[in-house]
Amino acid sequence: MRSFLFSISLIISCFSFSQEVQKKTDSTHIQEQKLEEVMITATRTYRQVSSLPLPAQIVTKKEIEAINSVRLSDILNEQTGLITIPDFGGGEGVQMQGFDSQYILILIDGVPLVGRSAGTLDMNRITLGNVKQIEVVKGASSSLYGSEALGGVINIITEKKFDGLHGSVNYRFSDYNVHDGNLALTYGADKISVKGFFNRYSSDGYDLNPLDITNTVDPFSNYTISSQLRYEWSEKTAILVSGRYYDQKQEVVSSAGNEGEGNLEEWNARVKISHSFSEKTKGYLDIYSTQYKAEEFLQGTNGEKLDESFFDQRLQLPEARMTYTVNKNHSFIGGVGWKNERLERTSFSDNPEFNSQYVYVQYDGHFFGKLNVIPGFRFDNHSEYASHFSPKIALRYNISDRVAVKTSVGVGFKAPDFRQLYFDFTNSSVGYTVLGYNAAPTRIRELQALGLINRIVIPLTEFDGKLKSESSVNYNLGLVYKPIEGLSVDINAFRNDLKDMIETQVIANKTNGQNVFSYQNISKVYTYGIETNVKYKISPSILFTAGYQLLYAKDKEAQEAFENGQVFARDPETLSAFQLSEKDYFGLLNRSRHMINGKIFYTHPRWKLNTNIRATYRSKYGLFDSNNNTYLDDYDVFVEDYVILDWAINKTIYESYTMSFGVDNIFDYTDAANISNLPGRMVYGKVMFKF
Repeated sequence: MRSFLFSISLIISCFSFSQEVQKKTDSTHIQEQKLEEVMITATRTYRQVSSLPLPAQIVTKKEIEAINSVRLSDILNEQTGLITIPDFGGGEGVQMQGFDSQYILILIDGVPLVGRSAGTLDMNRITLGNVKQIEVVKGASSSLYGSEALGGVINIITEKKFDGLHGSVNYRFSDYNVHDGNLALTYGADKISVKGFFNRYSSDGYDLNPLDITNTVDPFSNYTISSQLRYEWSEKTAILVSGRYYDQKQEVVSSAGNEGEGNLEEWNARVKISHSFSEKTKGYLDIYSTQYKAEEFLQGTNGEKLDESFFDQRLQLPEARMTYTVNKNHSFIGGVGWKNERLERTSFSDNPEFNSQYVYVQYDGHFFGKLNVIPGFRFDNHSEYASHFSPKIALRYNISDRVAVKTSVGVGFKAPDFRQLYFDFTNSSVGYTVLGYNAAPTRIRELQALGLINRIVIPLTEFDGKLKSESSVNYNLGLVYKPIEGLSVDINAFRNDLKDMIETQVIANKTNGQNVFSYQNISKVYTYGIETNVKYKISPSILFTAGYQLLYAKDKEAQEAFENGQVFARDPETLSAFQLSEKDYFGLLNRSRHMINGKIFYTHPRWKLNTNIRATYRSKYGLFDSNNNTYLDDYDVFVEDYVILDWAINKTIYESYTMSFGVDNIFDYTDAANISNLPGRMVYGKVMFKF
């Protein structure tokens, strides 16, 4: 915490000198900023983010360019209440309101990405080179987006319409031999808009622990190609065709010195037709298809194959929706869709295929010039689990021009994924087994017949029914206060009650001393806390923003065990056991109680220069139950709190050229044992040319 306060002091002192530099208001800039604050994700209609009754925020293209972010994980870590978490497979997922990445839906232009091999969708797959803005909606959003949106939605929005011929080329180089290059071309005439985009990103990787033979991150290279054609067939009809292709190759070195390679390949294709039936009624037909493939092999020093795996997921998603605007105060949106998912994967008992149909409706009403009410629901029918009804209602009341209150209640759900149902994996070196819920009964009987099971821990009759969807109820209550011109304060209290959480359980003991694990509906979990965002336009040239999240994330059964005096720890010096009380229970793993961010952006229009300095703080959190009582308590070993401080400066020359320089992680903070996605201090330079 002291480091964070030092960082904030440094930020303020660096910029305080310039408060009197710029007096002239740039009205064009303000207008541009207002236009950028229009969001579509929260209601699936265009709304000013400042008028929404839901907890939502936008990361603008202006901010992305100012801090020179290149991957989605870079920018999300600097937003209030968001933190990216590395997983064991090398990916980096995002955590929101205490929910980990498997509960957060990731969209590009409103359509989902796939490829969650272990529940995490890797944020580093997504380049920011052609992004217009990033929209974040916190809390259950299943009433519009269905499964996976239980904890919230992140939607990456790209540009759609263009005027004339424009393009940009930029290249960034940084420590660890990291190269990021983009080429973008856009053209727009009366009826047609076309864009093409290419990105290449590569790194030599890095090693936080030179004492072992493996790298923390092995060298890799990837490229992204995307294109889009939008044609206005008539004044009423337009068609949009878009595609995206991603390819990555990465070296793999095992702890035994064996080497191999991992390859990722992903493509998305979309056709969207929009038609205005009347001034009040518009229709959309969206046809989307995507595939994610991952292959990896490991070979010995003599070239023999030691291990080989693959993951191949496909998604087809056609959807039709209508909007009906009764008048400026009342509108409706509704849609129907069908979702087909297929997966082929090593260590699976089957090649599963899911089919689901859904329908959703939402009303957006304004009353008395002060009250906004948005009720809605979605119904999902699934081939593998029970149908699910997800209602939601959100209200906002403007008490005055400076004060507004907003609240929302919504139901979210997450269906069991392929892994939780069909996984069939045995670790060849250690000997443990992990089985999906559907695969468990048959596979356990086979292991029994082979004499490999010593004891059944959970009777197989427990697997007679279907694994239930996880569901939650999300509550938000917020206040927006604008005490003076240029200053806004947004406070939101939230709570999520999650039931039927799917957890890994030991279901049998093997004769080799190892266990058989499977998935079952076990826990009731709740998260609650407060988020605060402050935005202050100190002068036309200086913008200060800050955010804070207080988070509690706990398992109800664990809390009851502490309350009932059933949990003990052992004194590491005397080795004597002692009873723990309720206040000793810390909560879920990998959740920090406090997260803070602070940023100052300074712009000098006459010099065509802007600079910024940003600090983020994360308080301590636990990754393991180090005292072996199965709970995270105050006597476990925690990852210490830390501060990351970043600085960037950008200078435009002759209108078209921009030179950038910056330092990420100025304090060179690393934690080799616990935080694999922080490589240490990174100094970078960047050049950009626009025409």
